[in-house]
Amino acid sequence: MTLNANPQRKTLRALHALYEKTFPRSEKKPFFVILQKRRKGTMEILSVEDENGVFLGFAITILHKDIVLLDYFAISPAFRGQGIGSKVLEALEQRYEGNRILLEIEDPDEPADNTAERLRRREFYLRNGLTIQDYKVWLFGVKMLILTNRSTVTFEEYHEIFEQVFSLKLSKNVTKA
Repeated sequence: MTLNANPQRKTLRALHALYEKTFPRSEKKPFFVILQKRRKGTMEILSVEDENGVFLGFAITILHKDIVLLDYFAISPAFRGQGIGSKVLEALEQRYEGNRILLEIEDPDEPADNTAERLRRREFYLRNGLTIQDYKVWLFGVKMLILTNRSTVTFEEYHEIFEQVFSLKLSKNVTKA
């Protein structure tokens, strides 16, 4: 399994399709914005591929100072449950060694149609060594938990990512819960 920072056009199309299918509309950035930020060097689009170049999933990260926000992460449904997600998290730790890694997940304590999925997601990340920060956020109206790779990222540092990488206007949609 490898992380490819320069996926071929065909793989990028498959990645985009999985992105559109996997994440709720309310939680997605327009894909063209991700591509723009990638060109500027503030985001990375990493294709997860097997040793034969078969597309398995993706990780999209935001880079800011010594913080890496795992913004989107998905494994194709056909490859789930095979330990690939855990291997990707290990590979991300190696790729971004020396940086603090964080991610957001929907709060499983909030009433939702997908509560079981939210609980599985939280358990997956906890099993893989991530820890829950002592604050929650409202991210465009969705209550989220913040998890890190055994480091601390304050709310102010987290919020700064949105101010600096995106805009002050956009960052107003990110508040402490």
